[in-house]
Amino acid sequence: MVKENIELKDYLRETNLIHARLIALVVLLGLLSLALIIRAWHLQISSFQRFEVLSKDNRVRLLPVPPVRGQIYDRNGKVLAENIPVFTLEILPDQVRDMDDLLDDLAKIIEVSPSEIRKFRGLVKARPDFEAQVLKVNLSEEEVARFVVNRYRLPGASVQARLQRNYPYGGELVHVLGYVGRINQRDLDSIDEKAYKGTDYIGKSGIEAHYEDHLLGQVGFEQVETNAHGQIIRELDRNPPVSGDDIYLNVDADLQIKAREYLGDRRGSVIAIEPSSGDVLAFVSNPVYDPNKFVNGIDHRSYNALREDVNRPLVNRALNGRYAPGSTIKGLVSLTGLENGWNRNASVTCNGYYKLKGSSHRYRCWKRGGHGPVDMLWSIMRSCDVYYYQMANSLGIDKISEFLKGFGLGHKTGIDLQAEPSGLVPSRDWKRDRRGAPWYPGDTLNTGIGQGYMLVTPLQLGVMTATLANRGERIEPRLVDRLVHSKGESEEPEIIDLQGDTLGNVEAKSANFDVIIDAMRAVVEHPRGTARASGLDAEYSIAGKTGTAQVVAIAQGAKYDESKLSDFEKDHALFVSFAPIEEPKIAVAVIVENGGSGSSAAAPVARKVMDFYLLGKDANAIVPETESDNVEDSATDTTIPATSNISEETL
Repeated sequence: MVKENIELKDYLRETNLIHARLIALVVLLGLLSLALIIRAWHLQISSFQRFEVLSKDNRVRLLPVPPVRGQIYDRNGKVLAENIPVFTLEILPDQVRDMDDLLDDLAKIIEVSPSEIRKFRGLVKARPDFEAQVLKVNLSEEEVARFVVNRYRLPGASVQARLQRNYPYGGELVHVLGYVGRINQRDLDSIDEKAYKGTDYIGKSGIEAHYEDHLLGQVGFEQVETNAHGQIIRELDRNPPVSGDDIYLNVDADLQIKAREYLGDRRGSVIAIEPSSGDVLAFVSNPVYDPNKFVNGIDHRSYNALREDVNRPLVNRALNGRYAPGSTIKGLVSLTGLENGWNRNASVTCNGYYKLKGSSHRYRCWKRGGHGPVDMLWSIMRSCDVYYYQMANSLGIDKISEFLKGFGLGHKTGIDLQAEPSGLVPSRDWKRDRRGAPWYPGDTLNTGIGQGYMLVTPLQLGVMTATLANRGERIEPRLVDRLVHSKGESEEPEIIDLQGDTLGNVEAKSANFDVIIDAMRAVVEHPRGTARASGLDAEYSIAGKTGTAQVVAIAQGAKYDESKLSDFEKDHALFVSFAPIEEPKIAVAVIVENGGSGSSAAAPVARKVMDFYLLGKDANAIVPETESDNVEDSATDTTIPATSNISEETL
């Protein structure tokens, strides 16, 4: 029988193994304890302040308090842009678990358009989740009531009372004031977001945009305690906002409205300036549009209708419209001649056309049969083109161009609005650089009668006329008279006066100014003046000059026939004037697009504007048409027709 080997237990080995395992366990427990200690130290000591703030944020919030936007008034204190209370539906994204479900629930009780939802989602993506975003504005009382009843099942949503911009005069001053609109992504890329905390609107155009920094104000903050649903329980602390500056314009709202009324339904512009100060009294562009539709975002259909309107109401003609000045500059050309030795009594024979030496081309006068012998007084009073062809050829473009620029033509006026164009007073250098062509004598002739390449804005014509009324002193035009700056609740507001600077003085003899102004007076008061009908029975003295600018060129030898042209091909009508002559209080420039002659379409508007401002008379009687200075046959193959080279405002 074979014996089996019996293996004996190795107690020493097993004991050592157990000891090793116990040691490993102790080390592991020690490491875990150390990790817990380190973590506790990190939470309780190292990051104490951060987590304390986070824990408090569950019940305490720091909310922005938007400032009240400054209001805008006219020179007489009438409110032009105000803030009215409205109800808004707002959502706090970080209080919403499922945004889609919330929007669906809200849509069942309040009508929310797809465009409003798109705008809301865009704001949610662009801004922090802890900022409330507006979903809908201008809720009705019925909508507010329905929301309140269902508030308990709509966490994160609330109805707030806010202030919204309103323009009580509608479109009457839209091209002056501009409008505010909802802040979009393009705005966010360029603004200081901290300054706009809690604010949804920003100036988009006009005074609203140019003086945005003053109108906006300074944001405040309040610390509030909220419950688990984000509802405010109580206010803990408050740093009040500072309201934006109120703005007082130089514009007279009543005059502005009447001036546009006198234009009727015609496209055009009226500029009225106080010569001594540069204050802009009226700044009319017609037709207009309602800025209130843009405050919360205009719908695509309405906006496209405005864009596609052939009358282009979105265009600020007063600022951005560019037209050939026509005969309105003949007084300045005459003044250039006087300053360069031209004799005021020198006679030029007008037989209906003018020819350059060595050329058979005829530059025609508006009066086909001619004016006969004409001196300076009659050339202005009757607006003889041949007289100015000869004077321009004698002076040369260099002298004419330089002198016209001194009156504010061909460069920005400096008015307190954005994106002002410069206009154009052509020169040799300009044509060579921009057209790559030499300057021809025919170009000089066309410039001498305000045609050709020359372009001016209605505002520049107003400044030109005011400068002439000041006998050469050119003052920067200003829309804003003063700012009323709020320093806080306990301090008196500060009034900041804004005045136009003197931009220069035209060097010309006082006696020569007398000659030009006397001739412009004859335009209105003499029985043969082109605007004599508009000067009838005037209770004050008026100096004026009519003008007519071609829109389409007329072939050599052809006759202008208005009946064969469309409404948009007819000549533009212009008139510039100031009154009273002895102590000018108002200078007026009027452009009526495709209005025909300046004497019949533009001059009556200017007379009514001056009567209303100087006398308080609202003269709606139709002034009879008189013989016009209509440029019938002066177009040549070197003439560039007058244009309305205008661009839309930034919307």
